[in-house]
Amino acid sequence: MERESADNEWFHDAWDDPETAPAAVVEQAPRRRRMLKWAVYTVGVLLVSAVLAGGAVGWWYIRQVNPSGEAVAAANFTVNDTDNLETVSARLQAQGFITNARVFRFYVKHKGGVTFVPGYYELRRRAHMGNIMRILNTPPEATYRKVTFPEGFSLAQIGARVERDLPPLTASQFAASAAAGTIRSTYEPADSNSLEGLLFPDTYQVAGNESESQVISRMIALMERVGRQENIDAKAASLGLTPYQVLIVASLIEREAKFDTDRAKIARVIYNRLYLQAALQIDATLYYGQPAGTPFSVLKATDTPYNTYLHGGLPPTPIANPGRASIHAALNPAQNPAQGDPLCRGLSKNAPCLYLFYVVSDTEGHHAFAVTLDQHEANVQKARDAGLLR
Repeated sequence: MERESADNEWFHDAWDDPETAPAAVVEQAPRRRRMLKWAVYTVGVLLVSAVLAGGAVGWWYIRQVNPSGEAVAAANFTVNDTDNLETVSARLQAQGFITNARVFRFYVKHKGGVTFVPGYYELRRRAHMGNIMRILNTPPEATYRKVTFPEGFSLAQIGARVERDLPPLTASQFAASAAAGTIRSTYEPADSNSLEGLLFPDTYQVAGNESESQVISRMIALMERVGRQENIDAKAASLGLTPYQVLIVASLIEREAKFDTDRAKIARVIYNRLYLQAALQIDATLYYGQPAGTPFSVLKATDTPYNTYLHGGLPPTPIANPGRASIHAALNPAQNPAQGDPLCRGLSKNAPCLYLFYVVSDTEGHHAFAVTLDQHEANVQKARDAGLLR
C-alpha cells in the first residue's frame, strides 16, 4: 500500500504495544480502583461501627432511664431546703433510686426540669426516671398517704402505726409531741397533759409535708367534731359527768365491747356501779400501760391508778381512743331491766333491778349481763366451762 500523506500519517506511541508499555502506565487504573474500593470499605466499616456504637450508647442510656427488673417497694426520699438538681441527683443515686446521676440530670433538663419543693416523697427504687421526675415535680402538700387507726388504739399504738405507715414520722416523736402540752383538746382537763382518748380513730389522708404534731392536731379536731355531733357537752352534764369523763367511759366500752348491742348495756353497768360506789372491776383497765404478756393474775394484783379492782371510780385517763359507737353508747346508756324481766325475778319487791355485771358468753365476743352476783357467778362458770376465760 502506498504510504499515506503526512497529514494522515499514523504515529506509533509507546503504549500502543502493551508488551513494551511502561509498567506504571499499565497499572495506574487498577490501583485507582483498589484505592477506591478500600476507601468505600473503610467508610462502610466506620459507618457500621458508628451505628453499633450509637446503638450501644442508646441501649445503655435506655437502661439508665428505665432500669431492668421490677421496681421495688416505695421508700421515703427527703428534699431539703437547700437542694438543687445536682444534690438531689447525687442523693438519688447514693440511695439506690437511680443508677446514674449524670443521666438523670440530662434527662430532667431535656424533659422540662423539676421545681424542688422541700418535703417527703415516696419513690420506688429503679423506677423509670420519668416516674421519679413526675413525683418530685408534685409538691408534698399535693401528695397523700392513707393511714387507718382502728377504734380502741392507745396513743402508743397510734404512734407505732404512724411510724409504720407514714415514714419518716416516728413513734418517739409522736409520743413526744403528744406529751409536750402544746397541743390541747377542748375536752382535756386543765391539769392534764395526756391526750389519751382525745384522738379520733379513723382513716386519714396525710400529706407528704405533715408532721407528727399536725397529725395529732387533726385527730383531736375530728374528735371534737364528733363530740359536737353527739352533743357531748349537754348529754355529759345530764349524766353528771364532764365530757372528759364520758370519753373515759367510752374508752372502757371500746376495749370491752365487740358488738354494738353490748355497748349501751356496758355503759349502764359502769354508771350503776359508779352510782353505788362499787369498784368497776373492768379487766381492760389492768392491761393499760403494762408489758404485753403479763399474766392476768399478776395484773390484778399490781397496784396502779388503772387497777379498777383495787381503786374505785373511773381511771385517771381514758385507756384507749374510742370510736363514735362507744361515745354514743357512753352518752346514751341502756335502760335497766324492767321489773317483769326474767333477770329481775327473785329480787325483793322494793329492790332496784340494775345491770351490775357482765361476762363474755361466746367465742364471737358477745356478753351475758346480770343483776345479781349469783346470776353473774353462774354466767362466769358457763364461760369457764366453754373455755372463754383465762
